[in-house]
Amino acid sequence: MSSARFPTIPEDKMTPAQRKAAEGIVKGPRGSIRGPFNTMLRSPEFADRAQRVGEFVRFHSSLPPKLKELAILVTARHWTAQYEWYAHRKLAIEAGVSAAHADAIAQGKRPTGLTDAENAAYDFASDLLYTKQVGDAVFAKAREHLGEQGVVDLIGTVGYYSLVSMCLNVDRYPIPEDAAPLKPLK
Repeated sequence: MSSARFPTIPEDKMTPAQRKAAEGIVKGPRGSIRGPFNTMLRSPEFADRAQRVGEFVRFHSSLPPKLKELAILVTARHWTAQYEWYAHRKLAIEAGVSAAHADAIAQGKRPTGLTDAENAAYDFASDLLYTKQVGDAVFAKAREHLGEQGVVDLIGTVGYYSLVSMCLNVDRYPIPEDAAPLKPLK
């Protein structure tokens, strides 16, 4: 993968608005600026607002971590977001997503053996990303297993990580040389 299009902005070259946005990112649960945030800092107010949404989605959502990470993997796969996949595959497995399920998603296949709640999250995220709608039966299952707040938090997860994936893809943010890249789907 080629190098990033947006070079890291050294702190002494940041505008006051960029410094303020960067400080909010660094002082939050992420602790550093990497991935999409270096790109977003080109628009400091956007970076600040996006990182606050991201903090909620990643660290405070009503979704159980396993379901949230499953939805993030579906989103990363949809966008073929190399760094997002690299970063969240590990987090997904730590949250309880099986390596076999992650590998199936990487190959563009529906994982087998998901629980009812996992099926609901997977189907909802897939419907939303690939059809830009959510069918009635898929919506009903998601509401049954996640509740209405969970459904909204799932929409937010797919939306936020679509934004992150787009930033990473436009930037061509690199993955480590020893990381296995996602293969394009046919």
